[in-house]
Amino acid sequence: MTIDFAALPHDFLWGTATSAYQIEGAVAEDGRSPSIWDTFSHTPGKIAGDDHGDIACDHYHRWREDIALMRRLGTNAYRMSIAWPRVIPGGDGPANPKGLAFYDELVDTLLAAGITPSVTLYHWDLPQVLQDRGGWPERDTAEHFAAYASVVAARLGDRVSQWTTLNEPLCSAWIGHLEGTMAPGLTDLTAAVRASYHLLLGHGLAVQAIRAAAPGAEVGIVNNLSTVHPASDRPEDLAAARRVDGHTNRWWLDPVHGRGFPADMREVYGVELPERAGDLEIIAAPLDWLGLNYYFPATVTDDPRGPAPYARSVRREGVPRTGMDWEVDPSGIEALLLRLTDEYGARRLYVTENGSAYPDVVRPDGTVDDPERQAYLTAHLAACASAARKGAPLAGYFAWSLLDNFEWAYGYDKRFGLVHVDYRTQNRTIKGTGRHYADLIRRHREGVAKAA
Repeated sequence: MTIDFAALPHDFLWGTATSAYQIEGAVAEDGRSPSIWDTFSHTPGKIAGDDHGDIACDHYHRWREDIALMRRLGTNAYRMSIAWPRVIPGGDGPANPKGLAFYDELVDTLLAAGITPSVTLYHWDLPQVLQDRGGWPERDTAEHFAAYASVVAARLGDRVSQWTTLNEPLCSAWIGHLEGTMAPGLTDLTAAVRASYHLLLGHGLAVQAIRAAAPGAEVGIVNNLSTVHPASDRPEDLAAARRVDGHTNRWWLDPVHGRGFPADMREVYGVELPERAGDLEIIAAPLDWLGLNYYFPATVTDDPRGPAPYARSVRREGVPRTGMDWEVDPSGIEALLLRLTDEYGARRLYVTENGSAYPDVVRPDGTVDDPERQAYLTAHLAACASAARKGAPLAGYFAWSLLDNFEWAYGYDKRFGLVHVDYRTQNRTIKGTGRHYADLIRRHREGVAKAA
């Protein structure tokens, strides 16, 4: 598989990504309050192995070591998230000085290492105190989110230019409130639709708050999107694929691009949106960039007895799959980058997450070779470069993930990292894929230098 490095811009961001709850640990230190993920992960039976994020990768204490790993990889960008309950433990109200100080020092050290911080404000760790008051199905949560965004942007905005409001709101709304396998663990369509609305309202309010606190900020939103294919040519399956595209893609893309919530999906859900005058304009605040998280495509069939969107996934035999049992299809990332360019007029795009979990084997000498993950990375980067060659304004790629980490409901069983973590000792070891990624980065930079 050949990567067309010349198709990528000279100032391309080569990054890695993490999120606060998945790596930080230190859940009760320095004033941090519980999040919905602390509550959910300590509920028996919710997480594989009854794992939780109390320690995770201990990044809160080992972050200097982790920045040193980024330097060894040669990356020039790092996508990180801020823990809302660490910064504003009460959900609203006064900020926690120790929480802000942690991120202050982290950002300063990244910059000193030549690594651009890309800050995500919400990667699912809602303060539990706000969940106790209704959570995302309530409008107040969107307003509290904007206030939190203002605090963080005012503190870090003199050094951080790239901001993400929400990471994968689909997971927060649909998986957390409809499917129930993520925090807060509800299975309520009305709550899920209301949460989806207030998440996007919170996004729009946060865009305004960030720009007011940090003029010149570059603000975007990150969505996990999938290409969607019908299982057959039956009209029922074609209609199901359209619904799944609405559920997975259009419900999250259309409103932020000024198109409102898709009418066909409003009919599918049958839930009245909690709209107020002016909300749609707030949600559609102009963006500087869009982030794409891509892992796998969806092949679906009609399922009228199932939950909304009344379709279910179909397993295609003979297709390679990752350790998550996710189908491997690099063409999907190219198709989505081009769709965001052509259909939604994206001015700048980042692949903000892309990666794969496979079982890792630590050799007797302590090394980890992971050829399947290396092949996945190369194939998807080649597809990204192909999209760029065809006109997608792709400005960067963030591999998921820097470290093996707490993988939500899967606990610590699934490993996505470029760096292996021994959770017992917290020893870090760069895997074969990490070394391969470093080589790809080097090759791109050599090509840029030759062309200069």
